[in-house]
Amino acid sequence: MNPVVAPWVRTRLRTAPLTAGALALLVALTACLAAAFPRAVDRYEDAGLLRALREARPDHFTVQVTAPQPDVMLPPAEQAAAVRPDTLRDQFEKVLTTVRAPLAIDRAQSSYGVGTAKSTPVPDRWIPRPSGLPAHVSLFAHNGLAEHARVREGRLPRATGAVDATATEAEAAVTAATARSLHIKVGSVVHVPGVARAPLAVRVTAILTPRDPAGAYWSTLPLLRTPTLVSLPSLGSDPATYWLGALLLAPDAAPAILGTGGSHLRYWLLAPDNGALHAHDTGRLESVVAALESGPGLQRTRDLTDPDAEVNTGLDDVLTSYSRLRSSIAPLVSVAASGTGTVAGVVLLMTGGLAADRRRTELALLRARGASLRGLTARLFAETAVVVVPAGALGLLAALLAVPEGRAAYACAAALAVTAAACAALPLRAALAHRSVRVAAAREDVASVRPSRRRTVAELTLLVLAAAAVEALRRRGTSGGQLVSVAPVLVGVIAALLLVRIYPFLLRRLARPAGRLRGAVGPLSLARAGRTQVSAVLPLLALLTALTTAAFGGSVLAGVDEARDRASLLTVGADARVDADGPLPSGLAERVRSASGVRAVAAVSIAYQAKPEDDQDSVPLVGVAPDSYGALAARMGLGPFGEGQLKRPASGGPLPALASPSVARQYGTRRPFLVRLEDGTSVTVRITVVRSLTPAVTSADFLVVDRAGLSATAARPTALLVTGDQVDGRALRRAVGGAGAVDLRAEERARYADSPLQSGAERVYAAAVAAGAGYAVVALLLALLRAGPERAALLARLRTMGLTRSQGRGLLVLESLPQALLAAAGGALTGSAAIRLLSPGVDLTAIALASAQTQVDEAELHTDVLSLTVPAIAVVVVAVGVAGVQAWWTGRRSSVGELRAGDTR
Repeated sequence: MNPVVAPWVRTRLRTAPLTAGALALLVALTACLAAAFPRAVDRYEDAGLLRALREARPDHFTVQVTAPQPDVMLPPAEQAAAVRPDTLRDQFEKVLTTVRAPLAIDRAQSSYGVGTAKSTPVPDRWIPRPSGLPAHVSLFAHNGLAEHARVREGRLPRATGAVDATATEAEAAVTAATARSLHIKVGSVVHVPGVARAPLAVRVTAILTPRDPAGAYWSTLPLLRTPTLVSLPSLGSDPATYWLGALLLAPDAAPAILGTGGSHLRYWLLAPDNGALHAHDTGRLESVVAALESGPGLQRTRDLTDPDAEVNTGLDDVLTSYSRLRSSIAPLVSVAASGTGTVAGVVLLMTGGLAADRRRTELALLRARGASLRGLTARLFAETAVVVVPAGALGLLAALLAVPEGRAAYACAAALAVTAAACAALPLRAALAHRSVRVAAAREDVASVRPSRRRTVAELTLLVLAAAAVEALRRRGTSGGQLVSVAPVLVGVIAALLLVRIYPFLLRRLARPAGRLRGAVGPLSLARAGRTQVSAVLPLLALLTALTTAAFGGSVLAGVDEARDRASLLTVGADARVDADGPLPSGLAERVRSASGVRAVAAVSIAYQAKPEDDQDSVPLVGVAPDSYGALAARMGLGPFGEGQLKRPASGGPLPALASPSVARQYGTRRPFLVRLEDGTSVTVRITVVRSLTPAVTSADFLVVDRAGLSATAARPTALLVTGDQVDGRALRRAVGGAGAVDLRAEERARYADSPLQSGAERVYAAAVAAGAGYAVVALLLALLRAGPERAALLARLRTMGLTRSQGRGLLVLESLPQALLAAAGGALTGSAAIRLLSPGVDLTAIALASAQTQVDEAELHTDVLSLTVPAIAVVVVAVGVAGVQAWWTGRRSSVGELRAGDTR
């Protein structure tokens, strides 16, 4: 009876279960991160689009289809039929068919009806008249009142019989806000003037409370919900005003509107479904909106409603603004993604390469015994796939559960790519190493093997690509295409390949002087480092790429923080600021100074309408106490000046002034000139100091003088500039009371990071950089652990020759130092070089500042010392730590188990 042969895959998994488990864990984690990345990007981009729509308000982004009132030449019956609710409803349903995907319409918030485009005055004197002008009203027959409002008083309006343009009575409802402002009660009658007929008496039967006041149903036409106090141009001191409100008729009473004065419109308001709009569809959305406004969609809408219908919306402006911001941020995020993806790919390839190297003898023996290269590769692929495919599927599932929003197709593709790379790494590396049958392969030490011509050609190709990417980034910025996104990665790869070529030369140069040392540890460690196999270049490649990406990413994040700090400082001028329209109360500065966290207070008086030489153009003139204001300017770094430069001269004469460059160019620095202030007084100044910035004002034009030289009225403080490391906002506001407005630098800075697009991109960027650093550590650990058995056997042999435990630890540490030091030093230098090369083409303003209303024209990329040094030091510490732990653990074990017969390594 023939013995049963155990299957290959089951045997291999039972032989090395820990290795299979570690590979499954690595693949699951990588697949999870790869699948979660595009969904996380989709999530924060969609959140940013939703925020942009909310800030734009429904009256701006709703698609408004309007048509004029029916032609007056038509018979009255046809005019009335054109505005009845059934006709408008049918047209509404047809208009919905003109909207193409991906633009989705929220039917619940959409509406239609007939309304007064131009309001008419009403003669009822019981309605408030703030300046004597009669109130105006607009009539609306708006659908869906019962579904979108609660009846606070009365009942909903009804239409009795067949209403037409000759009707003299109608019922209406008003919102609570309209009733409160216009003094309307249930039962009030508003007389709306008619055209060639008696006024339409509109009786109010209900006061309504909107269910969703901020929704598109009520906010697309804000007048439906909230009345307006309209101001008219007036030559007097007080503007002429009148109230404008809306009366909401029953939809069946719409024909009655046609008999009143003013112009009337039919309208169909299509509210976009914000939750169904996605950032990745912005390009298609812009095309759909353009087609609705002035393309085929407009023509079809006119065919379905009225030949003179118009389509208007501000949705295209919102999408364009958002797309511009998104396109500025996306390349920076793709840089981090490219770096992390490269490091993760190198780690996966390195895992397969190390596995093939560990099993080199086994695979060579199988080839010598007749195993075909195709069959061997297929078995290795099946062996790996059994472990990798379930792990990849598990990682994908974890990503889908962790990040429920976003496109699933991109997540599946990313997880599939990770799984395929992990499955192919070991078979391909084994096929490459064993394509010819050899019983015993010669060692391929990094210090002895010379690079092949193919490798040289590949390295030169990468060098050309890196140079092209760097040049494209410097010339065109982050909008230069996909090649720009991999520029930092290519720089790191080129540096890694260069260091791999330099590494043998450095070892040979160090081996000669080390051979003259007394001890054996130094020369032996260098000899061992020189015997590192060629496959160890992959850990170096992973480390260099990760360190370069970490340095670049850390500098990006540091630049973002610096830009926000600078912008908030320029906006506030200090750590906190108290402003008032007029002079501040006496004693307020002392109360503010006693607030928690306040270190110093500088009181200033600002005259924004000061007129130099009686010019038409005004220049803000700031009166300061030179000592306190000079200390503030020096601490904040905003136009510091020397002590005594602004002191009022004891002998009288012109006041020394600090001016902006534009003011200094206009009025000169040699001659004094007169400045007339708002209170009618004047002061003579001479510009002695020129600075581009000053804490008190944010404008580009300013004058700063000693307020001791101003009149008593002009010298009274109107603002307080507060400095302190931890200014307590609540305590400061309690001290100020209602005397002025309080602005905190910390709160201003938080507003810059309040946009989901910026904050989400920043979080994803930081996570990508951290993941890349983690994979670099994994690469280092894999390389060190791969050499663990060989090192253990070496220490066992050397201990039999008299090597002490401390010498053994020193040997392993010194052996791991050359490559770790090379990676650390090379990573720091490469990161610094990449930042210097790429900084001219990288603008961090989009990701740093949510608001464009700042004086920071461009947030530049600068080298961050911590991002360069901390990862590099961590690499050395990990390498030394693993080597020390390995030496300690080996020293605790018996040497007999490590000395096996036939062990040649």
